[in-house]
Amino acid sequence: MQTQTNGHDATSMNATLTLRVPYVPTPTEAYRRHRKTMRATIEPGAVSVPMPMPLPAPLPVGARALIWKQDPAVDDIGIRKIFLPGTTLLGPRDARIVNGVPGLSPVSPNAMGDFIQTPGTDAFDAVHTYAVVRLTFTMYQRALGSLLPWQWNTGGNTDPLSVFPHGLPDTMNAFYSRNQKALRFGDFIKPGVPPHSPRIFTCRSFDIVAHETGHAVLDGLKPQWLLANNPPQTGGLHESFGDLTAIFLTLAQLDQVEAIIAQTKSNLHDKTFLADLAEEFGLALGKPNGLRNADNDFKLSEVGNEVHAISQVFTGAIYDILADIFAFERKPTQRDDAAVLYEVGQYLCSLVLRAIIQAPAAVATYAHVANGMLQIAAQDNRPVQYRNYIRNRFTLREVLVSPTPLTENHQQGVSLAPAVQDVRGTLQNRRSCCGTMQHAEYTGAYEAIERELAELKQR
Repeated sequence: MQTQTNGHDATSMNATLTLRVPYVPTPTEAYRRHRKTMRATIEPGAVSVPMPMPLPAPLPVGARALIWKQDPAVDDIGIRKIFLPGTTLLGPRDARIVNGVPGLSPVSPNAMGDFIQTPGTDAFDAVHTYAVVRLTFTMYQRALGSLLPWQWNTGGNTDPLSVFPHGLPDTMNAFYSRNQKALRFGDFIKPGVPPHSPRIFTCRSFDIVAHETGHAVLDGLKPQWLLANNPPQTGGLHESFGDLTAIFLTLAQLDQVEAIIAQTKSNLHDKTFLADLAEEFGLALGKPNGLRNADNDFKLSEVGNEVHAISQVFTGAIYDILADIFAFERKPTQRDDAAVLYEVGQYLCSLVLRAIIQAPAAVATYAHVANGMLQIAAQDNRPVQYRNYIRNRFTLREVLVSPTPLTENHQQGVSLAPAVQDVRGTLQNRRSCCGTMQHAEYTGAYEAIERELAELKQR
């Protein structure tokens, strides 16, 4: 007799239920008659020729893991199970990413080779943080179609990126360090609450982990962009890339895309967790919509040299382009909206990444990347509407100057002049940026100390 355990009711954990007859896999009467007829067609004494057995397909290699599929403050998503293709070892770790977990024991896979840990524990945080970094890195490698280097992977160096989920105790921040080859995430108690209140762990935020991983990915592609001696717009590109990474990674998760469609009724300018970034952290700081809101109307003339504010101009333009292309591609009577949004997100992620790679190695501006997007969209043979949306949104944000009315089609091959530009010699103000942009490695602080010590040695 076949039985199954009912695990949904805690009072009947040990109860067993008998399977009803329809659930027992037995051949139908029609199939029985078909098999009898087939056997009858074989002549007596005939030798049946054995059919060659096809080679079995290789079994997929990978591990399941439990993670926060969005920020902990986003109740619609919560904790879910994911599949990480490829080899994941004790730690967890792989060839490109290792879990540092100082003071913590490495997390071992279970008997099934999976990393299923209890939420709220150190082991869960280690698995979750590693998994989101891996998802982010895989997303960009797929978009580019090739392996991505970390900044130090030159001259035969293959060192991985180390991840420290609890790497900054009592710190309201997180950062990527090139010198440490690491991502470090802080934890803290919300200001103004009793000292024994629950701690907020930045590593548990899907958005924050993706954002900081974005800095690490971009540093491997454009090492000069992270330095503070660049114009403010270059710094804005780096900070915006972190925010866009969180958005693109959300759009790369099919379950999250479906939730966005349901939440917004397919209007991306409606209130949605896609546009709000790091909600739990933002609420702890007294902000109503997370740390950032990608669905904004900022223009370059309104933000000065503050890199955090400048970044929102570029992020907002890309978010508008996402909404425009999605609205253009929607055909709800023919295709599911979630499938369309997923594909638009995949393409826009690839488009932005390729335009950034094409931009100058240093002193890059928003106009460089925007013109690159126009050029690549044309090369991809995308409809002219794609280029119209790119031109129009960056023109409205005062990034580009369009020589033709925005109601006309963009002329292929025409590079548009920049509108608002950084005044030569303007310094970046990184005061409100994430920990990466404020880190002494990139602000010139280490160099200033070395110069002072060198002068002291000469006395």
